[in-house]
Amino acid sequence: MTRSLTLEGRPVPPELLAPAGSPEALKAAVDHGADAVYLGWGAFNARRGARNFSEEEFAQAVAYCHVRGVRVFLTLNILLTDRELPAALETARTASRLGVDAVLVQDWGLFDLLRKTLPDLPLHASTQMSVFTSGGANEIAAHGCERVVLARECSREEVAEICRRCEAEIEVFVHGALCMCYSGQCAMSALVGGRSGNRGRCAQPCRLPYGVNEPAGNKRPLSLKDSSLADRLGEARDMGVACLKIEGRMKSPGYVAAVTEIYARLLEEDRKPTAQERETLERAFSRSGFTDAYWRGKKGREMLGFRPENAPAAEPAPSGTDRRIPVEFTCAVRAGEPCALTADDGFGNVVTVAGPVPEPAGNRSLTAEDLTARLQKTGGTPYRCAGVDAAVEPGLYLSAAALNALRRDALEALSAARSAPPVRWEHFPPPPLPDMDCSAQEPEFTISAVNAAQLTGGVLDFRPARAYVPLEVLAGLDALPEADTEYCAVLPRVWRDRDEDLLRRWLDRARELGVTGVLLGNLGHFPLVRGGGWRLYGDYGLNVFNSRSLAWLREKGLESACLSFELRYAQIRDMRKVLPAEAVVYGRLPLMITESCLIQNAGDCRCGQPNFLNDRTGASFPLLPAFGHRTEVQNCRTLYLADRPEYRRLGLHYARLRFTTESPEDCVRVYRDYLAGAPAPAEFTRGLYQRGVE
Repeated sequence: MTRSLTLEGRPVPPELLAPAGSPEALKAAVDHGADAVYLGWGAFNARRGARNFSEEEFAQAVAYCHVRGVRVFLTLNILLTDRELPAALETARTASRLGVDAVLVQDWGLFDLLRKTLPDLPLHASTQMSVFTSGGANEIAAHGCERVVLARECSREEVAEICRRCEAEIEVFVHGALCMCYSGQCAMSALVGGRSGNRGRCAQPCRLPYGVNEPAGNKRPLSLKDSSLADRLGEARDMGVACLKIEGRMKSPGYVAAVTEIYARLLEEDRKPTAQERETLERAFSRSGFTDAYWRGKKGREMLGFRPENAPAAEPAPSGTDRRIPVEFTCAVRAGEPCALTADDGFGNVVTVAGPVPEPAGNRSLTAEDLTARLQKTGGTPYRCAGVDAAVEPGLYLSAAALNALRRDALEALSAARSAPPVRWEHFPPPPLPDMDCSAQEPEFTISAVNAAQLTGGVLDFRPARAYVPLEVLAGLDALPEADTEYCAVLPRVWRDRDEDLLRRWLDRARELGVTGVLLGNLGHFPLVRGGGWRLYGDYGLNVFNSRSLAWLREKGLESACLSFELRYAQIRDMRKVLPAEAVVYGRLPLMITESCLIQNAGDCRCGQPNFLNDRTGASFPLLPAFGHRTEVQNCRTLYLADRPEYRRLGLHYARLRFTTESPEDCVRVYRDYLAGAPAPAEFTRGLYQRGVE
């Protein structure tokens, strides 16, 4: 359902979307002013540690919400393996039959399955899809996505531009926790602790102490304050934001009630919060106060904050909004006929019920005023009487019990009508995967570099199938090193609409140099390169986790795709290679990409020198600059598989050697070691290929 952006010449207030991590939190959200709730059911959602819902509870929740005019969104927003896709699809199918209003999705394979099997079920792009440009928003909208949840790092100007240029509804987070890394791009919890944020099990290592270029102490350079846009709701409304989202499915019902009530009141009254309301929000939960820096286009150390482990959990006592559904009653009482009562909620739900035949009056006849007074008594129900049209013939009598039963029957029938699930098409069984096998007997090596020097030490003499080079590095070259390899430009993993003219100029320069391929790591890259005659390859930022995702990306024109490094060997082996697949088999794996520059935040910028994030165990995580003065955190240990031949037997077409902190001589040594299957160095990691993730 697309929301109108104007009402009597004024912007429509955005939908207020509240978290429901449990049935108790759902009731708190609904009873305190939420227009919609989002919740998890089963194992396939990004808050698997929340209480969540059983199937019976989910069915009850949908009915409870719909009777009260509140929409329900199901979160299926994690990456899924081939074995999990059928169960996730069945969850969505059941939810659709129960009347869920939309499903939030991260995984491309599930998104494609839902599109093809449940075409009437509205889909929302989760913030885990990492959408932060109008091109990315339009790309997913073109595939039938009704709403896009933008990255939390977007500024008001960027959100306004996306609202202006995208036909899909736009949803933004307005209150709750912020992650230092872009959602959907964080592998820190997975690689360090074996619990994947992309699988709903984040252990929040970002909240721990670290040191930037110094030993870890009490500083928390990865922990951000919670966001609060309570002062900015009018701005979001005026630019056409369709939905304002409160984060907090792991929070208590008291938190949900307090925060939802305040935001609902601010939207209804079109104002900013009072001092008392601000205090209530902080008491509900905060990390050293709140920030709206991203919304203002700012970033820096003033955004940092944490909550002490022993901080008391306040439980504010909200008053409740008591928003009940207005109902118009029409009642006719005539001699010799069963009395009839019609209830109309004004949204197309009209029901009529019949009662007893009225009796001749004895001492006192029933009047229209008596009937009206009796029908107005809707206390204890989700409804309030907005008006009564009563027609009563004189000289008739109906008992109070009969009138009460008539009113009760009408409201029960109205509730049944309001909670009745819509009729939706289903196309089952799902369409089969393409009948093709792009697996290889043995993978070819590819290399990726972060600077031009890494290409000059002789590594290209090994004739890798491809050499991936950052677009900004290519733009600064006069010529490419002579090599029997295909050069591919690596597009920035994070950028904004305002950067795209520059990126297109750099692409033109790369073409002049002889670059023929482009490595895409985000949905917004597709419109950026479409029609340019490039060979298109998918990077790890696309989070390819199953065969269906490969098939979807094949339809979009990719010639190969790099698989998620959170997959195990067996999962990669069993994946149907309907598109040539690549995996990173060497290098420091990226843990985070941050909007803020961590070095600058620490006030210790070592220009031209290595920079590190140090944890309490003494591990050092290299910090590399990323496009736009951002930071990419690398793993403390290097992935090494040269002596493990298993990776060669997975059907991969390409095996990538990812060079980051290596010198040109190191790059040559590593390539030679992989050709020889040399033993592992003193310190290394096998990544997640063997142990997997939760």
